[in-house]
Amino acid sequence: MKLPLSFLFVTILSLRSVCGQAIEYVSGHNGWNPDSLGNVRAVVQVAQKVKTAKAIIDWRRRDHHPDSEIIVVDGATNKRIFNVKTSDLSRESGEVLFEPVSGAGQYYIYYLPYKVEGRTNYPTANYLKRTETGSPTWLSRISAAAKTEVLRIESVNEISSPYPMEVIAKASEVRRLAAANTSKSYLIFPEDRMHPIRMTDDLPHRWIRKGAMGTFTDQAAPGENFTFQLGVYALSTDLKNVRIRFADLQNGESRIPAKAFSCLNTDGTGWDGKPIGMRVSVAKGKVQALWCLAEIPATIPAGTYTGKIFVTADNAPETPVTITLQISGNALADKGISAPEKQTRLAWLNSTMAQENQVIAPYTPLERQDNRISLLGRKLTVAPNGLPENIETYFTPEMTGLSANAKSILLAPVQFNVVNQGGTPEKLTSKGLTYTQQTPGTIAWTAASMSPNLNMDVAGHIEFDGFVSYEVKVTALKDISLDDIFMDIPMSPNAAKYMMGLNLKGGKRPSTYEWKWDVATKNQDGAWIGDVNAGLNFSLRDEHYVRPLNTNFYLQKPLLLPSSWGNGQKGGIKIAETDGQVRVRSYSGARTMKKGESLYYNFTLLITPFHALDTDAQWKTRFYHKYDNPDSIAKKGATIVNIHHATAINPYINYPFIEHNAMKEYIDKAHVNGLQVKIYNTVRELSNSAYEIFPLRSLKHEIFSPGKGLGYSWLQEHLGDDYIAAWYVPGIRDAAVVNSGMSRWHNYYVEGMNWLTQKVGIDGIYLDDVAFDRTTMKRVKRVLTTDGHPGHIDLHSANQYNKNDGFNNSANLYMEHFPYLNRLWFGEYFDYENNSPDFFMTEVSGIPFGLMGEMLQDGGNPWRGMVYGMTNRMPWIEGRDARAIWKVWDTFGIQGSKMIGYWVENNPVKTDTKTVLVTSYVKGKSALVSIASWAEADTDFHLKIDWKALGIDPSKASIEAPEVKNFQNKASFSDGQPIPVAKGKGWLLIISEKP
Repeated sequence: MKLPLSFLFVTILSLRSVCGQAIEYVSGHNGWNPDSLGNVRAVVQVAQKVKTAKAIIDWRRRDHHPDSEIIVVDGATNKRIFNVKTSDLSRESGEVLFEPVSGAGQYYIYYLPYKVEGRTNYPTANYLKRTETGSPTWLSRISAAAKTEVLRIESVNEISSPYPMEVIAKASEVRRLAAANTSKSYLIFPEDRMHPIRMTDDLPHRWIRKGAMGTFTDQAAPGENFTFQLGVYALSTDLKNVRIRFADLQNGESRIPAKAFSCLNTDGTGWDGKPIGMRVSVAKGKVQALWCLAEIPATIPAGTYTGKIFVTADNAPETPVTITLQISGNALADKGISAPEKQTRLAWLNSTMAQENQVIAPYTPLERQDNRISLLGRKLTVAPNGLPENIETYFTPEMTGLSANAKSILLAPVQFNVVNQGGTPEKLTSKGLTYTQQTPGTIAWTAASMSPNLNMDVAGHIEFDGFVSYEVKVTALKDISLDDIFMDIPMSPNAAKYMMGLNLKGGKRPSTYEWKWDVATKNQDGAWIGDVNAGLNFSLRDEHYVRPLNTNFYLQKPLLLPSSWGNGQKGGIKIAETDGQVRVRSYSGARTMKKGESLYYNFTLLITPFHALDTDAQWKTRFYHKYDNPDSIAKKGATIVNIHHATAINPYINYPFIEHNAMKEYIDKAHVNGLQVKIYNTVRELSNSAYEIFPLRSLKHEIFSPGKGLGYSWLQEHLGDDYIAAWYVPGIRDAAVVNSGMSRWHNYYVEGMNWLTQKVGIDGIYLDDVAFDRTTMKRVKRVLTTDGHPGHIDLHSANQYNKNDGFNNSANLYMEHFPYLNRLWFGEYFDYENNSPDFFMTEVSGIPFGLMGEMLQDGGNPWRGMVYGMTNRMPWIEGRDARAIWKVWDTFGIQGSKMIGYWVENNPVKTDTKTVLVTSYVKGKSALVSIASWAEADTDFHLKIDWKALGIDPSKASIEAPEVKNFQNKASFSDGQPIPVAKGKGWLLIISEKP
């Protein structure tokens, strides 16, 4: 496999073994199976036939497995030698005696073998413990052993090499270094960008040979995103608040200004576009890499530029480092981005690309008239206290367009109530509402209310897609005891038919329901309640909200219990239908507040649907979810191909940059064939093949989540510990680690998506679950659709309603992203056979949110799926692909039809059986009728057809079932005839008027 250039290494290390011989570090070019022998071996030469050979290997290992098994293999026969004895094994060196059974020749000593255990895609490498394999006879006859020559140390491939930055300095060498620098509390080791610092517990031997120099020299080009490192070694004390002060680099009258430099580890721009600062401390005996970024001016004259930068800490003196850069060559138009092995893309971590909240199609600019704010298909009225007074939607019941008639979600304004001890309500008086921002994408406001005991400050804003965010700050003006602080959302029953979330699967909303916080095991902080064409998602938070991990990893980084709403587990939610309204009460329970204390009762809302269904896009956009020849894909009738990871042109998970030339060649060919191409690329875990893996590790837990480590061998041997092992692909040994959540990696992700769109020509992305928030999603959609690019985004999710994922509903979890998606694919572990139509509607179909979907698990249920306009995805299940249904669509001419679902009162075709549902696709004087049964057994039903609505003369009507492979046999029916339907199946009928 092709590996990143950042992992290529020079083959000869000028290092001397204890025998005085030079050791080479080379690649074994995948010449053995590492999963049985390990990733590294010493190659030794036996000069002549002897009974016992002795190898003294100066291996300088960073691992902490000095008790690992030693496997000796005969180079001539490739067979294991069992007569082996070891002594004086340490991380620095080891002595291995063995019987060279083939006489003179080469022998391989594998010193870190392991066994892979666990799940195929989530394995753990368990290192084998040393065993005594030598026979008693051989052991008793060991006498003087002939010394071997250690020829080289081989790694199974380039990426597995420890050279040079993981070849450790010996303890004696470190002691000599310390003795030579007794007056210093820390040492600085400047390092170039081609040798990322990898270790924090050891010094590399490279630094012992170079010494702690106070100078650094390198080359750069005009316009380049130049990078270099400073390795800070805390020699004699813990260093607190380490930072760098930059100064100009000068060449006569020309200069590279100090403001062109920054330190990635101490300063930057967050995922939300706001400046951030990080405090870096280094424990005694530890190493910290400080990555320095420099924006070399594009117009700078060639020459040698010299200056100083200064490293300091709160408890240590400043240390100057002289920097010399030789500037030469032409200005780089792309800032060096095309050479990422030089770490030129680290600047992407501080990007603000696409941060401005510009309106994204199909949404329309926000408009405000007094306190009434209009957005696509919806309106929000803000009350004097800043909370919602009314929320309305204007979507048709079919969800295929807009209506002039409003549908109210609220029956009364949202109420925020404070109850004093003893049950007396606190009377909060509004002090006025002020609008603080009005742009096409955002309208914001503040309001204040107060009583003799409390202040309530409200800051809210709405965005063009229907997202509403509230910060509600309650401040005590005196010490006070309270029975409760709660919020009531009084919803219309007509807009509260369904519910999902708060430990409920999607379905009919219960008449009463109670829920309590349990963040340790439940990824639940809100719910969606609504109807097909009107609904509201809410989420309860405080000022310390941090997005948790999801998709297998929730329990390792769960939600934080809001101190306000949670109140030490006293809080919860009660839902009850009473007095003609559905009251959603979020309460926090009894508490005391000290004078001046503030609590943040923050919450977010999503007003659904986000937009009308685009049914024509559903019919014409046909996915092929497999890397294959574009010619053959086009012949199958697909229009978009999804390129998964672990493929030839996109091998490494969530890092699609290494084989980008091959990817572009494939995409260009696909475009010639009339196909569009989307690639797998998301933020959840990151491949170990990423060029930036070690610079990102230097940022501690900003990019990668803390964890127990382990996982596949590469992770253990090169990252050590403090990470969460993620997805692994055995065929290419691609091992990933889990990202931390919201971080500057999202800035990199946005820049990367822009680069792939503009330079490689991708037509969109396939998201395999999502680990970023709506801000990043908006930015991604903007860059994907720039300059007329299609920017398709489809979201796949395995059912998140399980223990490891915190029993969240996939649709609820990802609803904030729905405004920017083109298709859903839900997904593994979704049960299409044993769940109700209401579950399909809320959790699978996407229809209440303006989306349409596809099915995955076991190929889906094609009869039930078509009631929602869904098929499965090619070529997921052999023999059950969607082509037969596509053919029916095309024969009927489904493009331009009107979808009228079973949930619509005026659906022109119904049945006389409640468990047999019908969706009609009406076009002219014909209809493609999709029928699906949820009956407990095989049954018969009768069609109830509104011939007038269809515009068909019943005396001339034809009701035909076309032949559909693996779906139905050809049949004809007459009006009023009983039609049989098997359990869990259905029909596709074409009703038309005979000529």
